[in-house]
Amino acid sequence: MAERNDELRDNAPSGPIETAWDRHRFDMKLVNPANKRKFDVIVVGTGLAGGAAAATLGELGYNVKAFCYQDSPRRAHSIAAQGGINAAKNYQGDGDSIYRLFYDTVKGGDYRSRERNVYRLAQISVDIIDQCAAQGVPFAREYGGTLTNRSFGGAQVSRTFYARGQTGQQLLLGAYQALERQIQAGKVTMYPRTEMLELIVVDGRARGIVTRDMVTGKIEAHLAHAVILGTGGYGNVFYLSTNAKGCNVTASWRAHRKGAFFANPCYTQIHPTCIPVSGDHQSKLTLMSESLRNDGRVWVPKKKEDTGKKPSQIPEADRDYYLERKYPAFGNLVPRDIASRNAKEVCDEGRGVGPGGLGVYLDFADAIERLGKKAIEERYGNLFEMYERITDEDPYEVPMRIYPAVHYTMGGLWVDYNLMSNLPGLFVIGEANFSDHGANRLGASALMQGLADGYFVVPYTLGNYLWSERTDQKPVSADHPEVKKAIADVEARTTKLLSIKGTRSVDSFHRELGKLMWDKCGMARNEAGLKEALERIPALRAEFWENLRVPGTGAELNQSLEKAGRVADFLELAELFAKDALHRRESAGGHFREESQTPEGEALRDDENFSYVAAWEFNGVGAEPTLHKEQLDFEYVKLTQRSYK
Repeated sequence: MAERNDELRDNAPSGPIETAWDRHRFDMKLVNPANKRKFDVIVVGTGLAGGAAAATLGELGYNVKAFCYQDSPRRAHSIAAQGGINAAKNYQGDGDSIYRLFYDTVKGGDYRSRERNVYRLAQISVDIIDQCAAQGVPFAREYGGTLTNRSFGGAQVSRTFYARGQTGQQLLLGAYQALERQIQAGKVTMYPRTEMLELIVVDGRARGIVTRDMVTGKIEAHLAHAVILGTGGYGNVFYLSTNAKGCNVTASWRAHRKGAFFANPCYTQIHPTCIPVSGDHQSKLTLMSESLRNDGRVWVPKKKEDTGKKPSQIPEADRDYYLERKYPAFGNLVPRDIASRNAKEVCDEGRGVGPGGLGVYLDFADAIERLGKKAIEERYGNLFEMYERITDEDPYEVPMRIYPAVHYTMGGLWVDYNLMSNLPGLFVIGEANFSDHGANRLGASALMQGLADGYFVVPYTLGNYLWSERTDQKPVSADHPEVKKAIADVEARTTKLLSIKGTRSVDSFHRELGKLMWDKCGMARNEAGLKEALERIPALRAEFWENLRVPGTGAELNQSLEKAGRVADFLELAELFAKDALHRRESAGGHFREESQTPEGEALRDDENFSYVAAWEFNGVGAEPTLHKEQLDFEYVKLTQRSYK
């Protein structure tokens, strides 16, 4: 591993944090309405972040090309988000504020995020709710008509707005309607069933992408003055995760290979409330919203011999409500990383329930007795129905069984305060960047960040870039050497994947990689396991390129070919992931090194040596990457050992 001494700069404004974003917006250059029509912008990904950005930029007057691999932006994985979206409205009058949301987020991320980015996110949160309510998003309301809130992990206040268990779907429909309006107006051109396979860089700036039409196989270049990636996270490197099967890292990884730094890849969130694995046949896992922890109580039997009994046969005195016991201040609402590790701990002790002992109970009996079945049904009815359809168990009658699963990735492409990568002209928003959550994301903050980036941040910062770089924004023609080379590279890669003619399927490689990552880079990591992963991943990658079998051709709808390209990128990302986890010899949030823990088994940070963002530069497949560090400064939140007790 090479290390550069040049420190990365976040380009955040100095001065009081409360006014930093307002001052920064005023200081940025503006593009007047007549000139906006002269600029072309590419947006890749049309989930909450990408859809919001494309709609807003179209509304502002830019010429936008939007790309998604689904048949409609409505099918973006943002639709799967269940529990809610955070905002510091303090409607409950329970002590919330912008500063408290800022503090909770920095603390919840285990002090590994930028203060100024997080404060801006908390500020913007209040505007997001107004924007979405105006779009018609059907947030839950109190009897008198005002919007209601519920609590989520890592907070002692109610700040999470929701639409039953369908919040992501409803928010996405709001962004989708805004996007469709701009498509109708001719300001956004939509390219569905189209996958980005390469970034075009000209004179050191991102100037376009190369795509493949997933129906016809046509490969072509699209050029613009700037490129925005809103393509989500890389959790599917583990194969089994709560992500949709199509979620992948390819767009980000293509940009990384072209010079964009990849930051903190080892920061992966394990969600504590997922339906446990039921067998080797599964291709993904199902999330149960964290909101269920508001009314559900987590427990396991105190005695190992009781794990085979029905929960109704285990008396109250023989139940261990371990989160309430260990963390009395937060109880079942501790942050996700802590809830996940504690579930693993009791299962490792042999007290897990269900097949294989990989499960804990999430019990609603007390809430139903206290509030009545109707109240619980109003809050969580669709989630209970989904659980019953999958497990054939009625959670109104018996406790849910849950176990942690890979859910969200806090790492991603490095961006500065303006959400621009180190590659000028390449902006990265939502889960695809690393910027706001640190080493662990608080529940209900993903939707908040995606919409903040898309609606309220990148429309300002993109304009500043386009104005500042206007003298260098010479037209790039389709016959430019870099454009031709990018197309040729995609065609060659496609031909190579099809020509191997081996004996193993794409899924077999993906499953093997995923199990290796879960075993060695999952909820707990150690030096020996990470070194083993770093030996086995290159060997698996070499076999992939020698023994892969992709049927069909490239000139047609070919899902095996699509998956092959994505798994090829996962096989490269996995190595960087393990390197990052090995180099970070501390525990922080979702990154838990077994060698670095408190006597109570909590994550133990090393602030003196690792209080930085690790941003990695690509130097070639199999070559050692270069580490660039961005030091994190804590002016407002004091660095302390996290405690939720």
